[in-house]
Amino acid sequence: MTKTPAIYYKQNRLKQLRAFCHVSRTESISEAAEKLFLSQPTVSLQIQALERELDIVLFERRGPRIKLTPEGKLLYELSNSLVDGVDNLHETFSANLGKMESGELNIAAGESTILYILPEFVEEFNRRYPLIHLKLLNVTGRDGMALVREDEADFAVGSMIEEPEDIVYKPIFSYNPVLITALDHPLCEKENITLKDISPYGLILPPHHLSTWRVVDMAFRQQNLSYHVALEAGGWEIIKKYVELGMGVSIVTDVCLTGDEKICRKPLDAYFPKRSYGIVLRRGKFLSPQAKKFIGIMDPDFFNDYKEKD
Repeated sequence: MTKTPAIYYKQNRLKQLRAFCHVSRTESISEAAEKLFLSQPTVSLQIQALERELDIVLFERRGPRIKLTPEGKLLYELSNSLVDGVDNLHETFSANLGKMESGELNIAAGESTILYILPEFVEEFNRRYPLIHLKLLNVTGRDGMALVREDEADFAVGSMIEEPEDIVYKPIFSYNPVLITALDHPLCEKENITLKDISPYGLILPPHHLSTWRVVDMAFRQQNLSYHVALEAGGWEIIKKYVELGMGVSIVTDVCLTGDEKICRKPLDAYFPKRSYGIVLRRGKFLSPQAKKFIGIMDPDFFNDYKEKD
C-alpha cells in the first residue's frame, strides 16, 4: 500500500485548519460546511486528516453539539488568528496600503546636494506626503556609499565619476565647470580663460580626499602645468566666501552658484567635463514605496530604466 506523502497534508493544512476553526466556532459540522460552501463529508474528512497528522482527538460529542477537547482548545488558540489573517489578507493589505503614505525615508547626500539640488524636491515631497518622516543624512560621497551598501540609507543623491560593480548610478542633472574669482581679481576682466592663466594663482579647493581635487589635478597634469592650493576648505559656501575675500580662486560646478554671490565667474568647459548628479543605489536594492515616491518626483522617467534586482 502506497503511503500518502506527508507533504500532501502540509499543502492542505490551511484547508484543514480553516475547517477546524469554523467547526470550533459553530460547534457544528453542518453549519461549518455551509459557511465554507463545502459538503459535510468534506469537512469531516479534513478534521479527521488533521487529527491523524497531529495524533490527537479534537472534538467530543455532547448532545446535538460537538465540543473541543483540551487539545482542540489549544490548537484553536494557536490557529484561529493565523486562519483569520490569511482569510482577511486582501482586506488587511488594502487597509495597510494607506501606511505607505507614512513611514520613514533616509537619503544620503553631500552638503552641496542638500543645499542646491534637493530643496525643491524635499519641499514638493513634504507637500504631497506630510506623514512620511524624511531624514537627510549629510555625508561625504564615500560615507554615503557606505550607508547605501549597508542599507542604512534608502538611496543617495550625488555625483559619481566611477561606478562600482555593486552600485547603480542614474545621472539626472548636469552642471558646468566654472572658475570663480573675486570681482577685483585680474582674471575677472580676461576673456577665454585657460588653465595657464589660472596656474599662477592660489586655488581654494575642497578637502584632498574628495573627487574635485583629483579632477583638477588631472586637468593641470594633462596640460603639463603646475598649480598650488592656497586654502583647503570644506563646503562650497565656505569656498565662495573666501573667494569673495580675495583669498584665492576656485574651480567649481555652477550647481553651487545662485547668482547672489559677489564673485566673477568664467566658463571652463574646454578643460573640465560637465558634472552630473543623480540617484545612487545598491545594485539589486528593493526600493520602499517612500523611496519610489521621492525618486519619482526627482525623475518621473527613472523607473523606465531601473529594474529592481537588476
